[in-house]
Amino acid sequence: MREFDLIVIGSGSGLDVAVAVAQAGKSVAIIEKGPLGGTCLNRGCIPSKMLIHSADIMEALRSAHKFGINVKDFEIDFRRIVRRVKDEVDRESQEIERNLRRVTNPVLLKGVGRFVDLKTLEVNGERIRAEKILIAGGSRPEVPNIPGLKESGYITSDEALRLETLPQTLTILGGGYIAAELAHFFGSLGANINIVQRRKILLPNEDESISSKFTHIFSKKFNVLTGHAPIGVSRNGGIYEVKVENIETKEQRVISSDQLLIAAGRVPNSDLLDLERTGVKTDSRGFIIVDEYLRTNVDGIFALGDIIGRYQFKHAANLEAEYAYHNIMNPDAMVPVDYTAIPHAVFTNPQIAGVGKTEQELRSKGAEYLIGFYRYADTGMGNAIGDDEGFVKFLVDRKSGKILGCHILGHDASVLIHEVLVAMKCGDGTLDNIRKVVHIHPALSEVIDRAAANLFKPLQ
Repeated sequence: MREFDLIVIGSGSGLDVAVAVAQAGKSVAIIEKGPLGGTCLNRGCIPSKMLIHSADIMEALRSAHKFGINVKDFEIDFRRIVRRVKDEVDRESQEIERNLRRVTNPVLLKGVGRFVDLKTLEVNGERIRAEKILIAGGSRPEVPNIPGLKESGYITSDEALRLETLPQTLTILGGGYIAAELAHFFGSLGANINIVQRRKILLPNEDESISSKFTHIFSKKFNVLTGHAPIGVSRNGGIYEVKVENIETKEQRVISSDQLLIAAGRVPNSDLLDLERTGVKTDSRGFIIVDEYLRTNVDGIFALGDIIGRYQFKHAANLEAEYAYHNIMNPDAMVPVDYTAIPHAVFTNPQIAGVGKTEQELRSKGAEYLIGFYRYADTGMGNAIGDDEGFVKFLVDRKSGKILGCHILGHDASVLIHEVLVAMKCGDGTLDNIRKVVHIHPALSEVIDRAAANLFKPLQ
């Protein structure tokens, strides 16, 4: 049985830790059952955003007439769009694997790793052991238990990102950010979209102003059935038939499409690791329980990323990787992870970005807060680009002026949010950090400044 100083399970952000520990002179093994690079590179943010860029270009072409530009005689080569992304992602993943195989440390073990004893794993029939282990095994699409679904077949986001034929009609079960982004991609390129969402709004985890406006916008583009539950799936030849029920009225109807996408969330891969054999505890949803230092309940075993369920974003996993490296290498001087101002974005049209608390969270806690609000269209650049729906919403502590949250819907929201992040993370966290800055006129960033200046009390 081979012994290592550290074993890392997963080659997403866990790979950063593995390489850094190896460069520090420790022996490291990294276990990966799939393509190198983890979910983000192979099945998540990188391929999805490359595909979505094509959708964004298509949206720009469709709206060009609003600005006096008539675009004619273009066509979509859907297979080429997908193959461009697939080839780039596969090339990068293969390059990571080639580079790992060129070195003797860390040692790459391709295969499924499962615990067989305390701090002992088995990979491809070989047992390996280490006093320190980092579990960064990620997550996978959740598939709900719907009668007939398994027999009828379906795709998840994993397959959707490599689908080389554009569906004529696509039914999506789910209303979160994955469902929204894929609806934007396929819909912008010409597919008819059905979205079936149990909740009354799309993107229910967003601030209520964002989710309400976004649901309204998407309902004008697509066939959006909020407050509906799928109760049965069947397939007749190449046609999927999904029976849905209105949760309130119990009225039923059948939705037909030539492709069915399940986008109902993600589940941690902890159940694939036989964690009970090493004693690592999980919560009721299967996420590995860790403390502020990313330690599990078993001394020497750490975890990070999607599998711990804190912030399921690649940038959050990268942050955790920095702390995991430090805490693994410095057991007597550990540092708790600083999650201050962890942002997120949804790459739809319109884009969405957010950080901190939502208004519904603050209201439920009885917090005293002010709202800062401003529309894109009321700024020079917002008017120039014709963004009539976009807005910025601040949530601010009434006494201290500290930014409790910021939520943006509109053009380049994922970029604009960064001014707020710097104020929250690197300044004193108040709106003064934004108001004291001279903003370029008429740059779109003026909408941030004006929202910060336009404070009012929430309606009771």
